Amino acid sequence: MKIHNYKVKIEWTGNEGEGTLDSNSYNRNHKIVVAGKYDGIKGSSDPSFLGDKSRYNPEDLFLSSVSACHMLCYLHICSVHKIIVTEYLDNAVGIMEETESGSGKFTEITLHPKVKITDQGMIAKANKLHEEANKMCFIANSCNCKIGHNPNTSIE
Repeated sequence: MKIHNYKVKIEWTGNEGEGTLDSNSYNRNHKIVVAGKYDGIKGSSDPSFLGDKSRYNPEDLFLSSVSACHMLCYLHICSVHKIIVTEYLDNAVGIMEETESGSGKFTEITLHPKVKITDQGMIAKANKLHEEANKMCFIANSCNCKIGHNPNTSIE
């Protein structure tokens, strides 16, 4: 078994002079940094939780991680099966339920990949390979919510 380690630095940038004196005395802005990579991702909390709507929030990043990992697995599997993908676009949707206590979790994610391939005869197989990609996806395998797929494959 191979073990892979990942490191990320989260730097809170939202101290407005009083720290966390109360929930309105600070903002939720932060920076996500990975050593050796560009300047970082500017994050905040969702506006529903007093965050900056112009910044990425953890829920955005979680959903994008699921979508991106699926895409990368799918592209690899297509190459193995000799399906030439020329375009891939996903409009992923996630549903998160918040409890009365303020905790919550994603209950469902649906990926809507629009894929263009070169061979009309491979459309059905290309659509079916999303199931295999889901089984291979590291992020999907780490989730405890339902992940569905609604692929739309067409010819280039």
